[in-house]
Amino acid sequence: MTMNEVAGFVSQYAERTAAPVRAQTGVTSVRSTGDGYQVTTTSGEITCRCVVLATGACNLPSVPAIREAVPDTIECFTPMDYRRPDQLPEGGVLVVGASATGVQLAEEIHRSGRPVTLAVGEHVRLPRMYRGQDVLWWMGASGVWDERYDEIDDLNRVRGLPSPQLVGKPEHTTLDLNVLGEIGVQLVGRWSAVRDGRALFSGGLRNQFTLADLKMNRLLDTFDEWARKNGRDEDAGRPERFEPTRVPESKLDLDLKSGEIRSILWATGFRPDYSWLHVPVLDRKGRLRHDGGVVDAPGLYALGLPFLRRRKSSFICGAEDDARDVIGHLAAYLGSSS
Repeated sequence: MTMNEVAGFVSQYAERTAAPVRAQTGVTSVRSTGDGYQVTTTSGEITCRCVVLATGACNLPSVPAIREAVPDTIECFTPMDYRRPDQLPEGGVLVVGASATGVQLAEEIHRSGRPVTLAVGEHVRLPRMYRGQDVLWWMGASGVWDERYDEIDDLNRVRGLPSPQLVGKPEHTTLDLNVLGEIGVQLVGRWSAVRDGRALFSGGLRNQFTLADLKMNRLLDTFDEWARKNGRDEDAGRPERFEPTRVPESKLDLDLKSGEIRSILWATGFRPDYSWLHVPVLDRKGRLRHDGGVVDAPGLYALGLPFLRRRKSSFICGAEDDARDVIGHLAAYLGSSS
């Protein structure tokens, strides 16, 4: 969907539901009252039996502690405050993180004429198109999007996986590390430390590339098997496999005091903001304790978090099924306590 199509979808949804929305109203506090919750907002107090937390998982940039060791001469940005390349000082840019945001910003900044170094850790590689269809079409058709949270062995690990290296452009092009290498972006390993003013990078790029390629091919195997079983082989065209990620001659360190790097963009993910939630439902890492969106407090629920109930939970297409399940539980809770 294009930007205008997404905006139109949301507008049409608002018109059809005609929900009693309180616009320009921020929630500053949620507290338990014993038999419900007291919600403090910028336009008054609300008392309720149940609360659904649908604020998402990407409220705040997640910047690693290594940021504190960066020299003051280097300007630092996150995707929350970056807007365009000319906002950055002239000179080299270090982009940290090679998920969807990192690869897109590395390409955009490089095309502005600035030298770009991209620090690559764990990542998820996917082609934009596969056998004539968008890769997300395959995710839906093959049932991968609908994989449930109670079918996963290591749910915490899966919920923390990086976002796929995908970019939305009208021409449906793939943007991966091979493409970035071809246009001149320098790839280095995961940023592991700063010592004596030098950024030290992991030497494990080959392993990271091999693992990402292996996982991508396993997923493509899943798509191919679904096509065979459902008689779609002829319609979908021939199965494809893509060139392995090429391992460059990369640096293991960068002198942060030399002036080669003038700015750093931390594309290292996001985290939720629960500073307003005054209910003891967070674990020691600040994550919400919940079972498929049923939070560890009576009458408290969540929607829109990664792999909440299904692999598609944090996407627009995943909200409906999750909401149906969660609100079913909420209705039963209200019925049993009335």
